[in-house]
Amino acid sequence: MREHNFTAGPAVLPHSVIKELQEALPNFKNNGLGLMELSHRSPIFDEIISTARLRLRRLLSVPDDYEVLFLQGGASLQFYMTALNLLSPTDCGDYINTGTWSTKAIKEAKRCSKPVCIWSPSRAEFNSTPTENDYQLTPESHFLHYTSNNTIYGTQFSSTPEVNKPLIGDMSSDICSRAVDVSKHGVIYAGAQKNLGPSGVTVVLLSPWAVERSRYIDSIRPGGLPSLLNYSLMVDKGSLFNTPNTFGIFALERMLAWLEGLGGVSEIEKQNTKKSTMLYQILDNSDFWKPYAERRSRSQMNVTWKITDPSLESVFVEEASAAGLHGLKGHRSVGGLRASIYNACPLESVEALVDFMHQFETKNS
Repeated sequence: MREHNFTAGPAVLPHSVIKELQEALPNFKNNGLGLMELSHRSPIFDEIISTARLRLRRLLSVPDDYEVLFLQGGASLQFYMTALNLLSPTDCGDYINTGTWSTKAIKEAKRCSKPVCIWSPSRAEFNSTPTENDYQLTPESHFLHYTSNNTIYGTQFSSTPEVNKPLIGDMSSDICSRAVDVSKHGVIYAGAQKNLGPSGVTVVLLSPWAVERSRYIDSIRPGGLPSLLNYSLMVDKGSLFNTPNTFGIFALERMLAWLEGLGGVSEIEKQNTKKSTMLYQILDNSDFWKPYAERRSRSQMNVTWKITDPSLESVFVEEASAAGLHGLKGHRSVGGLRASIYNACPLESVEALVDFMHQFETKNS
């Protein structure tokens, strides 16, 4: 029997997808070879990666002239790779700093360019996201980088920033969880391990501007861009410059098929809203709990909170685990509690958590 999984990532996968992956390992489609033994140059894998691209394009309404890449290195490599491909050493990009991941993105961008942090919280706690009135773009910047959802602090942009420059969006923890206008973005990148499958694959969506900008930066940098970090080369090679994570791409394709079977992004967005609303209602209806994020910035993917009596938090985690509710301890940098309720987290798991929280509050009030 599978128990309830609220871990932040690698995250819960649908049981139906796990079964498909299991069945594909020893003998994929009766061709006599297992999935992980197939050549990435084979017609069989070409169909897998082509179908994955097609499904992602459909689900996110990716414009026809955008490129879809499946790379490695996670979002952490993209922190550096976006700046390396889009900025010269003297160019600047604007960054909104809403937490740990955007802090790291700025740090990596400093290795090869001149990033400008145009917003960060006035206090040390990252419990909110800004509106367009809270920051000003640098006139000479080439883009605005933002992290759409923050797993550690449980905050999320309620809408896409409205600016007159290309957006660079780190959507690692909320991609395909709600509708997004891809055409407003120069680049969207996302590690797979929240909503798109197991860890090891990174989705990168590139606008025509981003591809041409990469080619330009490659031409002016002494020695050019490193091959494995070159967007335009990855585009030219169709994500196959080197051996990709073939298993991870197949798993991603199956996750996208599962999502399409549910009714697509519009349907999963309704489910995600319902799940998060249930949790925030119990947090707001009692002084026993203390939600971490400000109301207007609350995440639908990662619900974070504390208990008024902090000594009860370790008890909560221990008793929840014993009850089959796993992964509820908050990130070490914040403490408290966190429930990650990505696309594949079923409503039944959230209902079980809410029931447990009612019981825990009653027993410890």
